[in-house]
Amino acid sequence: MKNAFIIGFVNFWIFSTALVGQSPYKNVQIPPVSSKYPYNECEPSIAINPKKPNEIAAGSVLQGYHYSVDGGLTWKSKKMESPYGVFGDPVLQFDQLGRLYYFHLADYAKGTHLDRIVCQTSETITGKFNTGTFPAPNGTKVQDKHWVVIDPKTNVLYMTWTQFDAYDSADPKDTSLIVFSKSVDRGKSWSTPIRISKFGGDCLDGDDTVEGAVPALGPNGEIYVSWTGPRGLVFQKSMDDGLTWLSEERPLSSQIGGWDISIPGFFRANGLPFLMSDMSQGPNQGTIYLNWCDQRNGADNTDVWLLKSTDGGESWSEPIKVNQDKTKSHQFLTTMCIDQSNGNLHFVYYDRRKQTNKATDVVWAISKDGGKTFQEQTISEKPFTPNERVFFGDYLGISAVNGVVRPIWPRMDEGKITLWTAIIDKIK
Repeated sequence: MKNAFIIGFVNFWIFSTALVGQSPYKNVQIPPVSSKYPYNECEPSIAINPKKPNEIAAGSVLQGYHYSVDGGLTWKSKKMESPYGVFGDPVLQFDQLGRLYYFHLADYAKGTHLDRIVCQTSETITGKFNTGTFPAPNGTKVQDKHWVVIDPKTNVLYMTWTQFDAYDSADPKDTSLIVFSKSVDRGKSWSTPIRISKFGGDCLDGDDTVEGAVPALGPNGEIYVSWTGPRGLVFQKSMDDGLTWLSEERPLSSQIGGWDISIPGFFRANGLPFLMSDMSQGPNQGTIYLNWCDQRNGADNTDVWLLKSTDGGESWSEPIKVNQDKTKSHQFLTTMCIDQSNGNLHFVYYDRRKQTNKATDVVWAISKDGGKTFQEQTISEKPFTPNERVFFGDYLGISAVNGVVRPIWPRMDEGKITLWTAIIDKIK
């Protein structure tokens, strides 16, 4: 008991002091693809290969592909290319056989700008990607803000995203809606996209636009999707592989202040939700988690929140605050993942609880008990100060496999954006 107490105290001390001191985890800069693109290295996505955990892949705006073969200690970067164009919003994932998927927006010269979501695959970490496939475009309608989940048993891909009649249109006749498509052949072809949102939004890419659709899976193949918009956070599900859905999405929670959050010094800072499910063999198997940011505690006090459901989305907890501070400060741009080897929840977000004059830290939080308690650590080695005139992206990234955790985030120093990760290992 004494040894257990000492170990527990040491762990508590590490977590506690990390919030007021230097990061205990090594920060590694990921090299840029091009210094010419002014918004390079924003909106990062990161994925750890479950077959070879030392292989880590990452993507960044606008055409960045980055990879490491030594667990993230060193990186190589190159430009993503496709005949359909590569135009940001990278989402990277591995399937259980080790195939890498890189999803992105398109700028196809023979089509129209952002008229499809492209899926490119590679069998090697060095990024020998194919030319890409995509769900069928819908005329000139804009396809944007996609996310993907891969069934660990079947390697079937499920993707959801927002379709705009006309992006940035103020015409009340133009609408945004949520659509769904799947691939049963590991990205070779895609089903015809179908609408899964009964209620639409406007096309202004703001609080009244339906956005942030993220799919998750239940233990028996159930498909869950959540997004936000003028009706707040909502939930959809399918029990038959996406053939049919609830007659209308169910409301989960209001998103106070909307999802288009104002943070001093940031060009924009959305609070779009991330939906994840516990597919591990742990005690919380089957639990669904929804992570987002809002300002229910005040416009000067953005916080990170979590909802959870243990019955397939039929009922949900009250909102649970992830950041544990009691200050009036901003915690924002949250992203989460689940280590499916043990069910641990991992979050990464920007944090200003101990800074002034818009200086910003990066915090990693973990819950080992299904969202009952949280431990936080500052993982950036020093704070940074953004420039409100420079686009900084809409999300961060994090991946966790077998106790290996790799967050990814952009920071700014002397007006220049750079991309970083932290080496976090042996988390049980």
